[in-house]
Amino acid sequence: MVSRILIGPSSFAELDKMPLMRLKMAGYETVLNPYRRKLKKEELLDILDTDIVGIIAGLESLDREVLKKGNIKVISRVGAGLSNVDLEAACEFGVKVFNTPDATTNAVAELAIGAMLSLLRMIPQMSQALHLRQWKKQIGVQLEGKTVVIIGFGRIGRRVAHLLDPFGVRILVVDPFLDENDLIAYQKTTLPEALPVADIVTIHSSGEDCLLGEEEFLLMKKGAYLLNVARGNLISESALIKSLEKGTLAGAWLDTFAEEPYEGPLCDWDNVILTPHVGSYTADCRSRMENEAVDNLLNYLEKVRSENEN
Repeated sequence: MVSRILIGPSSFAELDKMPLMRLKMAGYETVLNPYRRKLKKEELLDILDTDIVGIIAGLESLDREVLKKGNIKVISRVGAGLSNVDLEAACEFGVKVFNTPDATTNAVAELAIGAMLSLLRMIPQMSQALHLRQWKKQIGVQLEGKTVVIIGFGRIGRRVAHLLDPFGVRILVVDPFLDENDLIAYQKTTLPEALPVADIVTIHSSGEDCLLGEEEFLLMKKGAYLLNVARGNLISESALIKSLEKGTLAGAWLDTFAEEPYEGPLCDWDNVILTPHVGSYTADCRSRMENEAVDNLLNYLEKVRSENEN
């Protein structure tokens, strides 16, 4: 009986067929996502059987009940985040879990810089006006000389800092898990110290707890900009809207949301740029993530096979 691999992401291998071809050449059948969206739990439970030994995972919830079903030996996530995987249950059931954290770094960081410049120069508003055949110039501000606070200084936060260097900005880093010895060119600080002086706050932190609530927004100075390409629940949406209503925030860009797809009140603000969770969504990045995910899965299954033979 041929072992099978479940493919969770609905767009897997659409741009580059090689990941699927490599799985087939390695002797595995593939079970594609038939729904063209994130798989629901009941759908996963219905699909999984004892022939499926591995999952190429997207954002579908892989909880204890799902991991217990069938004969899963490995989960290989296309992407960096693992909040959708019950890691404790995976360890308990002997399911090895991999991700592809390095593959997303450049794509996410480049998008953050692009959004930052778009916010400061009000590009979306002017483009929208011109599409309505309205010649409306709007005066923006330059990035040069601004104080940029980077919350979270992992792979993406560091890359954002490096991309910002040529713009002549002052960079402050907020990351409680960071050793100051890791910071050669940048100043480490705390959130209460950083927010009152920040012209731009860009979030690249992991975790699920809210970082910016009402108390934090009250600390921000008038005319500041906020960017979030990390996790939607790191920001209190109600506190963000209050800050916009008061005129404290000059603008914001959000690529992630607590509930997705997003259809909430921020859609009504023309100084808020909203993108549908596309931080890593480039052809280059998708190809690299998918191939790395296949590498991780095949290498581990080969290791398991060799150990069983010995």
